[in-house]
Amino acid sequence: MTATFQALVVEKNDTFSVGVKKVSFEQLPAGEVLIKVAYSSVNYKDGLASIPEGKIVRSYPFIPGIDLSGYVVSSSDPRFQEGQQVLVTGYEVGVSHYGGFSEYARIPADWIVPLPAGLTLKEAMIYGTAGFTAALSIMRLEDNGVSPDKGKILVTGATGGVGGAAVSMLHKKGYQVVASTGKLDATDYLKSLGASDVISREDVVENSGKPLNKQQWQAAVDSVGGNMLATILSKIEYGGSVAVSGLTGGTEVPTTVLPFILRRVNLLGIDSVYCSAERRTNLWKLMAQDLKPERLETLVDREVSLQELPEAFSDILKSKTLGRILVHVSQDL
Repeated sequence: MTATFQALVVEKNDTFSVGVKKVSFEQLPAGEVLIKVAYSSVNYKDGLASIPEGKIVRSYPFIPGIDLSGYVVSSSDPRFQEGQQVLVTGYEVGVSHYGGFSEYARIPADWIVPLPAGLTLKEAMIYGTAGFTAALSIMRLEDNGVSPDKGKILVTGATGGVGGAAVSMLHKKGYQVVASTGKLDATDYLKSLGASDVISREDVVENSGKPLNKQQWQAAVDSVGGNMLATILSKIEYGGSVAVSGLTGGTEVPTTVLPFILRRVNLLGIDSVYCSAERRTNLWKLMAQDLKPERLETLVDREVSLQELPEAFSDILKSKTLGRILVHVSQDL
């Protein structure tokens, strides 16, 4: 094992910089498990970490990347052994703890999930936090009575990571999925994921501002928030639910209590960061089996190296992607 390795480092001194640099093992933060990172992925939060006004990184210098998969190099925790394949999403990784855009990562054992049977390290990062969030959204909806025989489900931001994964998983489970997007030229792509219908985001927010609209969908997976979420709530069928995990449309939701008290609509907040370890592990097993689309690779926009990350950050912040950007971190794996 070499004394140094490559990592994407964000620095903020007199100037702000993002670039691949040599890092030593002594610079890695505390943790019981050292991992040789094979793959990571690019999320919107990672894009924010790459800009000075992103308000994600808490101290500099920093290695971002909220997802990673790879092999255990060493472990002081008996739950993990050398050579074991593992994955990490959520917790403080890529926010206050050095993340996955690095050939090696040192991670607290409680944050690590053994790679479940049925998934490769690459496939785990095709999912990443986005796929985990989509799966968690679906499980929360079904815990609240949503099922394939009760009608259509709306998925917003469908060309994004959470949206695309949700469309694919819901289709695998037999749901009739309505995909909403600001990119109607991606209709063929969304139908290849399993969408029955593709509508514009303008269709979703039609008649926004009304506390109640015509009931259209039994449920929704929303990664947008803001005014779109308020309008969706006004169009959910009686007793239905909305799982919300994003805020690209804003944090303010201009709604009233009427959908909740007159139509018994449930608003379900999805937290994929601090989800319990037991639920996290069980859900990854479902993602490897029951929820896994036949062609998971359809969710991939492209694969990049550490050196190509700055362009990927720009594209995800400008919504110029269709699906996931996969990062092949260690080229020898």
